Amino acid sequence: MKILLPPSEGKTPSPTGPTLDLDGLSAPELTTKRKRVLAALKKVSQRRDALEKLGVGASLAADVERNTVLEEIPCAPALLTYSGVLYEAMGASELVAQSNDDDQLRDRLHDVHVFSALFGRVHGLDEIPAYRLAMKTDLGTLGKLTSYWKPVLAKSCSLDPAEVALDCRSSDYRSVWPGPTDQVVTMGAVSVSGGKRRVVSHWAKFYRGEFAGRLLSDDRALPETAEDLVSRAEEFYEVEFTASRSSKPANLMIVLRD
Repeated sequence: MKILLPPSEGKTPSPTGPTLDLDGLSAPELTTKRKRVLAALKKVSQRRDALEKLGVGASLAADVERNTVLEEIPCAPALLTYSGVLYEAMGASELVAQSNDDDQLRDRLHDVHVFSALFGRVHGLDEIPAYRLAMKTDLGTLGKLTSYWKPVLAKSCSLDPAEVALDCRSSDYRSVWPGPTDQVVTMGAVSVSGGKRRVVSHWAKFYRGEFAGRLLSDDRALPETAEDLVSRAEEFYEVEFTASRSSKPANLMIVLRD
């Protein structure tokens, strides 16, 4: 089983750690492409209109300035570098700490894949710096990063024929590699109040992270099928499951009632 995660907009800079080693990251076939994005990001981040080009406000000027020295600053495991609701609900920092003495958990975190505008994809323990870059950004000569990464990841990413993937990504990151429709299960949340249903986004991030964390920390074997995923989710939530059809992957929906 693989767990597919989005990056967070905000990143947590590490106070200590090794500097970036692109050759040491997982999926080494992406190294050349990563170098090109890193060079383009550094160049754009040095421009006077860098904030505009990267689509961020003045409050994030320090993040953009940090983009110019990404090869010089300390790195940390991806699950510690990314932050926010999903990663907090996942208990990412605890999982990384526990993996130091737990080989099974460490192997599981290698099967957690975070899709990244800068690196294409990394696994949970890849050492990366805190950067600022969104997948929808246009980096000039490289164009929009969704278009840049899509054909690259189509060749790089794969699932074993009998493998299932829990997809916790947002649409921008799902579009660069949707994965095999019959093997991917997307996850969302809907609130029900007074007979009315409403799709929720913020809390969907929370429940995606929480469920992923519960799967990773469970001593039982990880789910092997969509049906297994549904059964495990039903231990904690009210869920609705829609099987895959045509070009749409299966969906696991958490139902939140008043």
